[in-house]
Amino acid sequence: MSRVQVKTEIHAPIERVWEVVMDPNRLKEWVTIHRSVKNVPANPLQQGSTMDQVLNLRGVPFRVHWTLAEVSPPHHARWEGNGPAHSNARIRYQLFGDDHATLFEYTNEFTAPGGRLGNVAGKVIVGGVSEREAQSSLSRLKALLEA
Repeated sequence: MSRVQVKTEIHAPIERVWEVVMDPNRLKEWVTIHRSVKNVPANPLQQGSTMDQVLNLRGVPFRVHWTLAEVSPPHHARWEGNGPAHSNARIRYQLFGDDHATLFEYTNEFTAPGGRLGNVAGKVIVGGVSEREAQSSLSRLKALLEA
C-alpha cells in the first residue's frame, strides 16, 4: 500500500473550505489529476453517496468509483474508491479551524493491483508523482480559497 499525506493552512473559514472540497463539481478547480466526474448526487453529500471520477496520472487516464464512507461536516470525510484491475484507494480529509483559517490534511492510501508485487511496481512507476500531485492540488486549493 502506498500512502501520501500532505497538509496546508488556508486563510479561509472552515465552512468555506468544506463547501469546496466536498463539492464534486469543483474538483476540476483544485485537483491536478482530475479529468471528469459523473453520477454526482445532490449536495449535501451524505454517508453512502457515490460518484464516478476519471483521473489521469503520468498520461494514463483511469476511472474510480467512490463511496463516501464517513462524513462529519465540516471536519472529516473518508472516501473509498475502487479502480481498475481491483485497485483501491482511501482518501481522508481532516479539517481543523475556525472563521479565520483552516488546516486541511489530505491522506491518500492506494493499493495497486497485483498484491505486494503490484505495490512495488507501482512505487517504481509512479515514484514521487503522487506526493507532488497532492502538494500541487493543495496549493491550488489554497490559492482558490484565498483569492
